[in-house]
Amino acid sequence: MTERRRTALHREDTVLSIGPSSLAWEDDAVTIRFDEVTAPLPRRVRGTVRLYPSALTGASFALDADGRHIWRPLAPRARVEVTLDDPACRWRGAGYFDMNAGAEPLERAFCSWDWSRAHLPRDTLIFYDVARRVGEPHHLALRIRPDGGVEPIAPPPRTPLPPTGWRMARTARGQADDAPRVLRTLEDTPFYSRSQLAGRLEGEPAEIVHESLSLDRLRSPIVRAMLPFRMPRVLG
Repeated sequence: MTERRRTALHREDTVLSIGPSSLAWEDDAVTIRFDEVTAPLPRRVRGTVRLYPSALTGASFALDADGRHIWRPLAPRARVEVTLDDPACRWRGAGYFDMNAGAEPLERAFCSWDWSRAHLPRDTLIFYDVARRVGEPHHLALRIRPDGGVEPIAPPPRTPLPPTGWRMARTARGQADDAPRVLRTLEDTPFYSRSQLAGRLEGEPAEIVHESLSLDRLRSPIVRAMLPFRMPRVLG
């Protein structure tokens, strides 16, 4: 990811381009083409991701009380194929595609959130726990069926997970008798973590992808000053 000026943004009905990278609907797949440079050590990262949804949903959910922040789980289950030209490698597996849209920066409305997606043999479960700056916390617990139908379910209890390397707190939902446990922390930053969990949900073994986001930490001037070292900024 690279921060760029608004002149680098181009949007059409089925294509979104930011600089040399783009996202587009092509036939039955979402195709992402990227050509970026890493930071802080510059290295070219170039390749293609193709996401083939198993089902699409039209559901959308307001995360705040005023409806200024909307979340849509567009493709809660999908097949993903990744081909990198630089560095040269490829793999395929299960994936997911959602979208957030907002009328203001996230940190203005929220303190933090924990989110997780669990693939069961048939259905997909999604849990979203949001700490708002104003008002009560907001919770979503959803079952998404193979045909794309979405229904609310009773949420299982929340379990504290070990803090990240940056000592960020995180929790996940799962069965009390087989609480989620961290298999791998895939991304660990001062304000965001993404992890692979294992546990049971509704009596079934579950593959769980989990994220925690601290908007309080993101607001910190120290963290703001650190961002360019991980996300390049292009001024031209």
